[in-house]
Amino acid sequence: MGIFERYLSLWVGLGILAGLLLGSLFPGLFALLASLELFHVNLVVAVLIWLMIYPMMVQVDFSAIKDVGRKPRGLALTLVVNWLIKPFTMAALGWLFFKVLFAPWVDGASAQQYIAGMILLGVAPCTAMVFVWSQLTRGDANYTLVQVSVNDLIMVFAFAPITALLLGVSDIQVPWQTLLLSVLLYVVLPLLAGVLTRHKLDKKDDHQRLHGFLARAKPWSMLGLIATVVLLFGFQAQTILAQPLVIALIAVPLLIQSYGIFALTYLAGCKLRLPHQVAAPASMIGTSNFFELAVAVAISLFGLHSGAALATVVGVLVEVPVMLSLVAFANRTRHWFSEKGSAPAGEKNAL
Repeated sequence: MGIFERYLSLWVGLGILAGLLLGSLFPGLFALLASLELFHVNLVVAVLIWLMIYPMMVQVDFSAIKDVGRKPRGLALTLVVNWLIKPFTMAALGWLFFKVLFAPWVDGASAQQYIAGMILLGVAPCTAMVFVWSQLTRGDANYTLVQVSVNDLIMVFAFAPITALLLGVSDIQVPWQTLLLSVLLYVVLPLLAGVLTRHKLDKKDDHQRLHGFLARAKPWSMLGLIATVVLLFGFQAQTILAQPLVIALIAVPLLIQSYGIFALTYLAGCKLRLPHQVAAPASMIGTSNFFELAVAVAISLFGLHSGAALATVVGVLVEVPVMLSLVAFANRTRHWFSEKGSAPAGEKNAL
């Protein structure tokens, strides 16, 4: 591992501190950057995320994607966790903490807002950042792409109904332009660029130029991650610093949700005898959130300074350190999995 990956936790921590400091010192600058939006998608953040995941898309080998259809269990695990478990456990934890356990410290209206923000996080499975976590756990890039793509397709149809159900309203308006543009910016365009780059670099099929390019591009990917963290925390610096107790209260159920979903998915992958390179990314997808979309929808539905928007930003605060800790855990427990797999009859050698 290079210096960026080896000390990534440190760089991210410094990025969070830098974002809070810069956002406090230069609120006008960050307000200007925050205003550069198209359908509630911040274009500066989009560029940074694009920089972050583009090198990972170059690793995708389309010739290997056809084999994913013969490995259904990893994909099935991802879909069950993301759409039948995660949104509902997030809503249940939000209700438990803000309607029962934290009720003495939070008024009813604010509690509803915080729960709404948590629900938006729970219904939006990770799209962009998961490629970072997959790479750090040496996941199967092709399989991860399929998992993310299928999730995105389902999200187009399921995001609004599940959100409406869990928020208890029937007339919720989801900004479809935001959803579709986010998928275009964070998945489709980087993927096309990656495919074209790979085709150009690997014409001789000896992988030498390809490996050289990836080695040079990897630090830029990590820098894209850190710059994204700086920008997001710069946008919300004043709000976060003004409400430290509320931030802590929101973080508690989000932490429980994150570690609980990871444990469930990771252990299920182990029991299903999935190879680590499939089980680890599946767990990362289930644990992490499409926070770009959650933040955008929260602002669109409830307003920039709403409790729902604040909860989604706390989701970013919690997610990055949590995911780094889970990456470290997944790498230390690689020996729990058989890389050759021990699939049942009919799926033997498919994993």
